[in-house]
Amino acid sequence: MKRVILMLVLVLFTAGFAAAQASKGGTMYVAVKTASLKSSTGFFASTKGTLNYGDRVTILQVNGKNVEVRSASNSSVTGWTATANLSAKQIVSGNTNTASAREVALAGKGFNQEVENSYKTKGKVNYADVDKVEALSVNTAELEKFLIDGRLAMGE
Repeated sequence: MKRVILMLVLVLFTAGFAAAQASKGGTMYVAVKTASLKSSTGFFASTKGTLNYGDRVTILQVNGKNVEVRSASNSSVTGWTATANLSAKQIVSGNTNTASAREVALAGKGFNQEVENSYKTKGKVNYADVDKVEALSVNTAELEKFLIDGRLAMGE
């Protein structure tokens, strides 16, 4: 019983901490390669702009798992994105002499040379396949048609 109560308290604390990070007027940083800024919180809302890894933003509104943000470097760039695309920690991009943007992004997620070496020693790892999957993209109109034709939820 104590474990259940402890787990419940931990879950509530974690959820409260995550929500507190994204608060109106706060500053956050883009934690994904690119983050599309949408005109509303809907998945199929039109794209108003794009932010890049490490860009600083100001939170304008919070709506559940989505936030409306304004770019710190260009105040005309505003829109909605998922809170999961952002980090409260400042992200420092590497320069071309030290690390690629991709390496910096992976390191920010805990993937470093030591982890990579560990994967390599445990068997065959095919990073080319990972690169192929990352390169896949689906046209939004095609995705929307697929969902409608299949009578699937629209992700709103």
